[in-house]
Amino acid sequence: MRGRNVVRAAVLAIATPLVLGAQVGKPVTIVDPSVATQAQLAAVPGFTAELVTALVAARPFLRQAEFDAFLSPRLSAEAKATAYRHVFVPIDLNDVTDAEILMIPGVGSRMLREFREYAPYRGLAQFHREIDKYVDDAELARLEQYVYVKMDVNTASDEDLLTIPGLGPRMLREFKEYRPYRAIAQFDREIGKYVDAKEVARLRRYVEVR
Repeated sequence: MRGRNVVRAAVLAIATPLVLGAQVGKPVTIVDPSVATQAQLAAVPGFTAELVTALVAARPFLRQAEFDAFLSPRLSAEAKATAYRHVFVPIDLNDVTDAEILMIPGVGSRMLREFREYAPYRGLAQFHREIDKYVDDAELARLEQYVYVKMDVNTASDEDLLTIPGLGPRMLREFKEYRPYRAIAQFDREIGKYVDAKEVARLRRYVEVR
């Protein structure tokens, strides 16, 4: 079984280099609450119109734990677990608590150990390769959508940068305009010309200067 998984991973690496190169997992069933439309949020089971209004006013959420704290007074634990199959704040594989990992639906203590075993992650391709040893392709794609690895803002490809939730062609141009960044403070300053401080903080979650 392990041999077949290794072969499958090698085939995928050749056949789908952009997917493997991406640093933020491709959404399959979830949306990021910080950038989702009101219609997308309203479609989440258990989300009332009042909850959606409050959520939009409170965002962006910089961690899944922060989003969980927002929902906890409003939804039961069971309702939250259901909601997290549809809406979730992507978690940084190298800066995450056990509690946040366990919020991913279907992740228990065994998979928590596998997530932790291979840290620090150098890229999402490493997560793909290692977790592929334990689950099939459909489950791997489901798990990947919940996670990301920070990318170097100076060297990341357009394809990698566009995996950042809510990042479109216009902001991609602004990211690239100021290269090379010498420090993350410069990123904050330059991108702060175009968006407010909360949005700068949200975007900064996904990048670093190496």
